[in-house]
Amino acid sequence: MKMLGMILFMLLPLIGITYLGWHIWCLLPLRWFWRVLLIVLMAGSFLLMFFMRGGLDRMPMSLATVVYEVSTSSIFVMLYMVLAFLVLDLGRIVRLVPRHIVYDNWWTAGTIALLMVVVFVYGNKHYYHKYRQQLTIQSAKVTKPLRLVMVSDLHLGYHNRRDELYRWVDIINQEKPDLILIAGDIIDMSIRPLKEEKMFEEFQRLSAPVYACLGNHEYYSGEPEAQRFIYDAGIHLLQDETATVDDLCIIGRDDRTNQRRLPLDKLMQKVSATTHHPSSTPHHPSPKFTILLDHQPYHLEKAEQAGIDFQFSGHTHYGQVWPISWITDAIYECAFGSHQRGNTRYYISSGLGIWGGKFRIGTRSEYVVMDIKP
Repeated sequence: MKMLGMILFMLLPLIGITYLGWHIWCLLPLRWFWRVLLIVLMAGSFLLMFFMRGGLDRMPMSLATVVYEVSTSSIFVMLYMVLAFLVLDLGRIVRLVPRHIVYDNWWTAGTIALLMVVVFVYGNKHYYHKYRQQLTIQSAKVTKPLRLVMVSDLHLGYHNRRDELYRWVDIINQEKPDLILIAGDIIDMSIRPLKEEKMFEEFQRLSAPVYACLGNHEYYSGEPEAQRFIYDAGIHLLQDETATVDDLCIIGRDDRTNQRRLPLDKLMQKVSATTHHPSSTPHHPSPKFTILLDHQPYHLEKAEQAGIDFQFSGHTHYGQVWPISWITDAIYECAFGSHQRGNTRYYISSGLGIWGGKFRIGTRSEYVVMDIKP
């Protein structure tokens, strides 16, 4: 299954590039040289992505940023161009679109180009708006009101830089939280931009204690270095660990990238030891309000079976752009938003930051403010 996924990951982009290349060749009334050049530039901007991981860290920071932005943004631009040409092809099949519309036609080319500009300018502007999601939960396990700010998927790196993190920290501090939780993917794919810009100093401005679990991108960027950065930032990293804060018990699962991470029932034994409770199960739940941080929202039934009160996850980005959100809906029991199983509540966040091109189309960037009341 994993091998099939890798084959599809390589094959689908090549099919998409071929499909787009053919349509660009047919549509543009240019000499063959210019058409070939455009197709090569389009394919090259996409293929840059496959050389990013090792190459960006050897480039000057400004050049690395441009390469990252161009290569990752091209994925989404190509996706929407494929959708536009698919609509035209379907129109031709049902005889609603005449042949001359898609052959040697500057009007069609200009219309598609204008449509792409409008869609992606909107998507970029929409990304920078950070949506505030309010949750209110009542529980007999807490003795005083508590306010938590929860975020996931910051993806700090070559595209989300220190100035962006500065703004996010101000947004979080304005909420006056008692506690801040981060559900993984603080780092995008390289630790270098975070170290060179000393981004740990921005985290130190946060006005409340911060607890976090690891995400898959912490492993991609190099787990030991990621751990050091998180430590320097003053963040309490829970890697298959628990922490008690007031009436809360915070449980941080290691990311499922680590196939040797502890099962949740083993973690709940740590909760039992922490809270001095003989058993933390659905029949004998912890006397503390338990919050599980688990980056990837797979197997939500495990939290219900373990008697967790609330699980916070991220990872999905809700696809970042439509219609990829349809794919995430098919993969996950809950790909975005609030969910409930028995007495266990969940929130799957679409993320504060983003991977790749800074576009949100049909999805949103968000932070979650959760008020827990007695």
